[in-house]
Amino acid sequence: MKKHALLIDYKYCTGCHSCELACRQEKHIESQDEWGIKLAEFGPEKLAGEWYWNYVAVPSSLCDLCESRLEEGKKPACVHHCLAKCMEAVPLEEVPVRLAELGDGVAVFVP
Repeated sequence: MKKHALLIDYKYCTGCHSCELACRQEKHIESQDEWGIKLAEFGPEKLAGEWYWNYVAVPSSLCDLCESRLEEGKKPACVHHCLAKCMEAVPLEEVPVRLAELGDGVAVFVP
């Protein structure tokens, strides 16, 4: 199976936490001290005269990009349930091209 990376376009994240909930359910994570992906909130704050309020989804070491779902041809749970559609799993060899298309404000996670 091809290795995949998770691309998160933070410009469009709304902070809905659906990625967290989907991951918890998919991975059967019950402890509040563990997570596969966690949403951090920064702001609101004024920087260089502009207001910022950012949400940053951060995968943990428990994240394997829902490898079993990828093998079935499905999207990882976090990607499938992202209401803003700002997350996607792409094969590693496609990451540079996709990053160029998306522009600034995108992070890459490789489990």
